[in-house]
Amino acid sequence: MCGIVGYLGKGNAQESLVDGLRRLEYRGYDSAGVAFHEGGEFSLSRETGRVENLANALRGSGSSSSLGIAHTRWATHGSVTVSNTHPHQSHDGKFVLVHNGVIENYGTLKRFLEGKGMSFASETDSEVLCNLIAYHYSELPEDEDRFIDAVRLALPKCRGAYGIAVLCLDYPDVMIGARRGSPLVVGLGEDANFIASDASAFVGRAKEAVFLNDGELAILDKGGFRITTLEGQDAQAVTHPLDQILEEVELGDFDSYMEKEIYEQPAALENTLRGRFGDDGTTAKLGGLEGHEDVLRDLDRIIFVACGTARHACMVGEYMIERLARVPVEVEHASEFRYRNSPKAGKSLVIAVSQSGETLDTLEAVREAKTKGLLTLGMTNVVGSSLARETDGGVYQRVGPEIGVASTKAFSSQVCLSAMLGLALGRMRDLSPMDGQAIVEALNGLPDLVSKVLQQGEQIRELAVKYSKAEHLLFLGRQSLYPVALEGALKLKEISYAHAEGYPAAELKHGPIALISPECPSVFVVEGNDLSSKTIANMQEVKARKGPVLAIAPENIEIPDQAADDVFRLPEAHEVIRPILANLPLQLFAYHFARLRGLDVDKPRNLAKSVTVE
Repeated sequence: MCGIVGYLGKGNAQESLVDGLRRLEYRGYDSAGVAFHEGGEFSLSRETGRVENLANALRGSGSSSSLGIAHTRWATHGSVTVSNTHPHQSHDGKFVLVHNGVIENYGTLKRFLEGKGMSFASETDSEVLCNLIAYHYSELPEDEDRFIDAVRLALPKCRGAYGIAVLCLDYPDVMIGARRGSPLVVGLGEDANFIASDASAFVGRAKEAVFLNDGELAILDKGGFRITTLEGQDAQAVTHPLDQILEEVELGDFDSYMEKEIYEQPAALENTLRGRFGDDGTTAKLGGLEGHEDVLRDLDRIIFVACGTARHACMVGEYMIERLARVPVEVEHASEFRYRNSPKAGKSLVIAVSQSGETLDTLEAVREAKTKGLLTLGMTNVVGSSLARETDGGVYQRVGPEIGVASTKAFSSQVCLSAMLGLALGRMRDLSPMDGQAIVEALNGLPDLVSKVLQQGEQIRELAVKYSKAEHLLFLGRQSLYPVALEGALKLKEISYAHAEGYPAAELKHGPIALISPECPSVFVVEGNDLSSKTIANMQEVKARKGPVLAIAPENIEIPDQAADDVFRLPEAHEVIRPILANLPLQLFAYHFARLRGLDVDKPRNLAKSVTVE
């Protein structure tokens, strides 16, 4: 689930590897380590805690190696200790390896290797894989492909997911990477090549990237690189230009990536919208849907599969698409969908949503859908990601890299694209041109309205100060604002560790009202339509029980003084963009709430940005 970086080039590997690890800190981790090929031996340095601890340990080490691998670990097998930190070295000192993923049958493999006289220094499944490669290497005759053959023999014996980079002491100019279920990408530069779990690790140092498919090996040496299958057959290496620029992954003048990405949303949404409307100004034009129009026009059902924040965006999309296109929509936890025997009802479309495009549960849901013969579309932010490659079509979010673990601009763009999808499907079916034109105008005006809301950030900070002592909060909304309430609660607990729950406002009386007290604030997201009066009545029920109330409400909705302690006002807007606007103050509220508690909003405890294991 965490970060891999490998370097093979003409320069000193240390600076590039440590810098790469810093770029991958957003993925979440609890320890970090590096291994250098020094010619006659490997030198390892491993530390628990932050990458900066590792960087401090390396200062003055004097390594001049031009070949090395590095890793940030998020514990799965074994506690957070130096011995469990990557890279792992084989029992004979011949190999070092870094690994993302989970080897499910590591216990069986470990017993086999122990029977061969091998000892283990850690509790991890990753060390087992390193020793398995060493075992096969010892059984092979000496030749130039011995290292590659040992990796090819070991990996098919592993059940589970892996992304690895591995070095062999006998091959001072070779680095091998391989993937199954966990992302791995090769970076190609002028003076060095890289292996990493995310292209952001080598932005500014490489000019092109090659994304590995499952079952492929990347073999890097001084002469370049090649991609093969596990069986040894040559595989096509499709290069992608790295269109990220260094400034996109740097903090600039902001205190955190989360703050930066919240305030990037006007520009990010402009990129999401750019060039995606039809010439007549009544519909959305999404290139990834081309060629599927006949199927889309005749759909009986849409199934969204996603996890976490992406799933909340899909829930907003459910309301929009059913309203605009009159197609039944279901939103599934991707982790549940893949294990259900869901009936194949009529003409169904599966839409998978993942910012990284590497969320394992979502990818497995796509694979299950394809097994059942369903059309699959993807929505992702990462060009060349597994989701982009494995679905039948889809759309890119185009919001630039999202580094903060707590998703912000990605959620807004996913909701925006869901509205555009609803518009496109609606116009294919029975949505009128006038309604379509009104939606296009609303979406085109969205970036300016987002800027207007964000300009009120100081008011939100003051509200966060007022409520920052609370340990329990409720977030409530109706219809498309119910998933916004869920997302607001998720953001708060992700980065502040306060207990927060999201509910439909009408469900208040069916249980949650028991939590109401002067110590439990309720945040109500108020609609800009006739349902507002019902939500205001719920607010008054909370006030009657001495519960503090913060309302997020459009300017055109009157909030009685006795219904709320505080009101944050949103611009009046079309229903398709209200959820995006309503979520902005919740993002800022969570951000300031956590900062007031002295917490690191970019690296919340126990969380990882890209969840590539079950």
